[in-house]
Amino acid sequence: MRAGWMIALVSMSAAACDKQPTTPRTPIVVRSEAQDRLHKLNDLDRAIGLKRAIYDAGEVCKRVVTSGYVTEYQNLSMWTASCDDEKSWAVFVGPDGTAQVRPCKDLAQLKLPACVIAPASKPKA
Repeated sequence: MRAGWMIALVSMSAAACDKQPTTPRTPIVVRSEAQDRLHKLNDLDRAIGLKRAIYDAGEVCKRVVTSGYVTEYQNLSMWTASCDDEKSWAVFVGPDGTAQVRPCKDLAQLKLPACVIAPASKPKA
């Protein structure tokens, strides 16, 4: 008799473990002061900051022609900068203030968002 109750109890608890929570989880957004400041810069100062990130990554950009905010990707703020040599760069700024730079032409292969400037140029969260 006890064995029958134990089997029933084990199967009921296993069934309870298979159920997923019905409420959606809210993602935790971590944004640094450096990320927020980049949104407040004027076009010239933002271009200088993105150009500096491109140079720090070992790439070349003599002059930024256009730049702007793209989107949030995981915990990174994604920006794009198009240079006068017709190369475009994706600049991912992390909450620790560091930046990762990728050529825009490589983003589809890396399954990253495209280098398209968001209309409002402001973060969603």
